[in-house]
Amino acid sequence: MRRDAAVVALLMVVSACAGDRHLASPRVPAAKSSTTTATSVPASPTSAPAATTTIGAPALAPSAPRPPLGGKVVVIDPGHNGGNAAHAAEINQLVDAVTEKKPCDTTGTATSDGYTESAYNFDVAERLAGALRAQGAQVVLTRQTDAGWGPCITERAAIANRVGAAVAISIHADGGPPTGRGFHVIEPALIAGYTDAIVGPSQRLALDVRRRFQAATGMPFATYIGSQGVDTRSDLGGLNLSKVPKVFIETGNMANRTDAVQLEDPAFRAKAAAGLAAALEDFLRGL
Repeated sequence: MRRDAAVVALLMVVSACAGDRHLASPRVPAAKSSTTTATSVPASPTSAPAATTTIGAPALAPSAPRPPLGGKVVVIDPGHNGGNAAHAAEINQLVDAVTEKKPCDTTGTATSDGYTESAYNFDVAERLAGALRAQGAQVVLTRQTDAGWGPCITERAAIANRVGAAVAISIHADGGPPTGRGFHVIEPALIAGYTDAIVGPSQRLALDVRRRFQAATGMPFATYIGSQGVDTRSDLGGLNLSKVPKVFIETGNMANRTDAVQLEDPAFRAKAAAGLAAALEDFLRGL
């Protein structure tokens, strides 16, 4: 009986070990899974359909195209300021405009029904800034509201110089003779030691601005100043002190009733900003 019991015990141990090996085996062997995949996907990597590729890093989405004006710095100078009239002492201080001493700033003009040039300039400047930023440009305005005074004409030029702008433009509306109408672009004169480097590119900028602004707005060239919509001046500190290509634009004559009606119209101001944005983009693409 003892020997039979020992035999039975030994058989039970062997059976248990065999059972353990069976339980340790996975229900779906790894080799079988690999074999199944290999039979359903061609062995050659070059012939395998792209949709079956699941191993490795995911494909990167194509990068977005660089904006047309990406990385370009543009300074927009809305002429005058809404609070200048209340700060006569400050704006009447004389500053060095290179060729002469001039007041720090002025109040600007207005239409016969009281729409101020400073408000007009700032509205067009903000519209222009939005259009340029949409094209990727970094835009700096020389003033942030129409409620303060200044800055002085010397500081307006210095702002563009400090930020290393690719281009700068000063936006104005004129107070010319009531019988005269139209717009004109002002480019810097050659002043040795000051504007030497910017006269050439500023002349190209003036032509871009003249062409695009007229095409966008239909405003005629000024009938009372300049030649074919362009004037050259040596008395403007904002141009004389600039180290970057720069022009002024007098977008119309607020003293002329026909021009004033357009300047007061938001739709015209939108067209004006669009024309200036197109001109600056043309100029910057040519650099």
